[in-house]
Amino acid sequence: MNLAQMRHRCPKAKVIGKGELLGYKLTFCGRGSGVANVEVSEHESVPIVLWSITKACELALDRYEGYPTLYTKETVLVATDNGEQTTMLYIMAKQYKDMSELPSQDYFEIIRQGYRDNEIDTAALMQALNATRDKIVNQ
Repeated sequence: MNLAQMRHRCPKAKVIGKGELLGYKLTFCGRGSGVANVEVSEHESVPIVLWSITKACELALDRYEGYPTLYTKETVLVATDNGEQTTMLYIMAKQYKDMSELPSQDYFEIIRQGYRDNEIDTAALMQALNATRDKIVNQ
């Protein structure tokens, strides 16, 4: 979502819209420091930014996202102003998805800036951070 980071990693990528990933929630998990993930959650949704990317962009993102070790790729349906659309999404690999972990402040701010860049309410982001914190405390 962070426009400056995407310009750096994938200069040919273009934002083509925004949408909602219905039936999922945003989480933070991983080993050592949390990274963003989405997981199935029937009555929740995650705001997303849709991008048009080249094959070179996808390869750059694969390296950055740690594909296929840290993240895998799935094809999902998202709701947009123009109806439903199929898109590719990075999702945390199974061995890490149950490891709730708070993100570093720097990482969190990069994501928050991405929400701001795209004029998306940060409420879902803050809710994910608080839910992660609560889950860690209650383990």
